[in-house]
Amino acid sequence: MNTITVGIIGFGRMGRCYLKAFQADERYRVTYICDHNEDCRELARKLQPGVLTVADEAEVLAAEDVQVVVLCTLCDARPAEIRRALEAGKHVITEKPLADHIQSEWELVELAEEAEKRGLFCTVNMYLQNSWYHHTMRDMAESGEIGELAIMRICHMTPGLAPGEGHEAEGPSFHDCGMHYVGLAEFFTHSTFKTWHAQALRMWSWKDPWWLQAHGTMENGVVFDITQGFVYGQLSKDQTHNSYVELIGTQGFCRMTHDFKTAVVELRGVTRTERIERPHGGKNIDVLIGEMAESILTGQRHPDMPHFRCSAKASDFAWRFLDDAWQHDMPAIGTNEELERIRERRRNMTDGYGLLPRNNKHIS
Repeated sequence: MNTITVGIIGFGRMGRCYLKAFQADERYRVTYICDHNEDCRELARKLQPGVLTVADEAEVLAAEDVQVVVLCTLCDARPAEIRRALEAGKHVITEKPLADHIQSEWELVELAEEAEKRGLFCTVNMYLQNSWYHHTMRDMAESGEIGELAIMRICHMTPGLAPGEGHEAEGPSFHDCGMHYVGLAEFFTHSTFKTWHAQALRMWSWKDPWWLQAHGTMENGVVFDITQGFVYGQLSKDQTHNSYVELIGTQGFCRMTHDFKTAVVELRGVTRTERIERPHGGKNIDVLIGEMAESILTGQRHPDMPHFRCSAKASDFAWRFLDDAWQHDMPAIGTNEELERIRERRRNMTDGYGLLPRNNKHIS
């Protein structure tokens, strides 16, 4: 079997996660790592001896021996990188969203779909759609055990990324993170959004909403509500989170909770009651790169590998929900002083939710 060669562009938190996953998969070999920061490049050389480290992404994109490019840069840089990678005949794995403007995202969808006709595969890290627990729940719902799916409830609230810490190009909390949960709604229902109403809150009087709840209906009649925010006890002595998914049918239900270490799926169906407990799986990067490897080696796209279109649709509706929230009363609660206390705490935390790398000599 031929080894698939990889170039990683951007070696912050996610770039390091990808490297670890590639190192555990014998089908891959990472040959290039690009980052503008010398400390990041130094760390890359320690973690992957013999790797070529460069500061200019053009060197990775031009390298003839790189088959797959992984983009862990911010989304305002991704459109140009995706275009150049496809022009160079490389497969693409990228973080979400595809771009910092929805029009650009849809243009990249068309570009990727044309590239696939030439045998190039593109995918995006919509990691919740690669999780074992969500696939298990969807199978349960489609088995008939809960009757007809009627209500879908999704909640994800953590301390998480504080306003102003980074990722500004990705948008407010509900877009940067919440678009994953918007995408899940279509994943479970095989339908798209028909009606919606969104209510948001500007926590700590930040310029953008940092908590949002959207509810409405899907085209097939399923009712949904999605709640997301990085507002859950930012200054609490002992931090925790609240994350669940519930699929409620006309006869039964299934639900999932997790603590980021273990996920638990419960079914209360018409003929059986089940409880499944397994490791959470984190960002499921091992699953994503496995799907890409199978696609490249067989020449046929893996059926579960997320398309650019999945990401663009989730991003598009997340922006629509945010736009809708701005049309309603949007209170500003909390103070800038509290926000500064949160930022200071997170700068000094070594174990917490969504911490960005502080010291490039260590993996966060």
